[in-house]
Amino acid sequence: MESRWVEVADRVLVRRYAELDLSVGLVMGDGGCLVVDTRGDERQGAELAAEVRRITRDPWTVVITHSHFDHSFGTRPFLECPVWAHEGCRADLAEDGAGTKEAWARRYREKGRADIADDIAGTEIVLPDHLVTDRAESVVGGRRVVMTYFGRGHSGNDLVVHVPDANAVFAGDLVENGAPPAYGDAYPLEWPATVDGLLGLAGDDAVVVPGHGDPVDRGFVAAQRAEIGAVAGLCREVAAGRMSIQDAVRLSPYPEDTTRTALGRPVDRWGVSDH
Repeated sequence: MESRWVEVADRVLVRRYAELDLSVGLVMGDGGCLVVDTRGDERQGAELAAEVRRITRDPWTVVITHSHFDHSFGTRPFLECPVWAHEGCRADLAEDGAGTKEAWARRYREKGRADIADDIAGTEIVLPDHLVTDRAESVVGGRRVVMTYFGRGHSGNDLVVHVPDANAVFAGDLVENGAPPAYGDAYPLEWPATVDGLLGLAGDDAVVVPGHGDPVDRGFVAAQRAEIGAVAGLCREVAAGRMSIQDAVRLSPYPEDTTRTALGRPVDRWGVSDH
């Protein structure tokens, strides 16, 4: 699987990529379409834009689920168009985008992927211009799209994109299929409640599109929420001195490296008092 489109609901498509097992979205309406996430650099974004144009010539709107490079750095080829994101996404890209670009270019170069490293290094980061604080709606090609921020989780700016008439939900990296959730930039104690908000949107027959991996159903999300909740509980026990890190790793539903990353988040990532 290098790349492919999958229609998961009425005129709701997901494009799947082997690179990072990434999933991005396309919602088609009458006279307009919505692109959900833009991949990790300008070349990748241009490829996605070309593939969208193979399907529709309608004007597009872009929404970014969160600021991590693999979801947001490919936006330039889609301009000029509205670019929606949570306000924290714009702030993160403005403040840390250059450093993130440098770090990921270096990481790919160390892996022997100079081609991707060069593409990332040469990418111009686009700052979203339509910002969501808690909730916003847009109409794209006659279809209502609801963008909601339920709180911090995988990142500080996770935006959930709901297409009500198709009962389809784009979860970004709040949900992960095929690998454990990524805690590198996460808020472990807040993540479960954020997923609860997502579950409140998803009906019994909803399709949920994770940021990585194949689309899933509501039952998958509920099961992963329980696992994320278990990790949050372990973090609380370790923080309170009632459990050792070794015991927390042993009891975790996730592999040791994932659990240690969650346990190793700075203290300000564990509480809610600063927001």
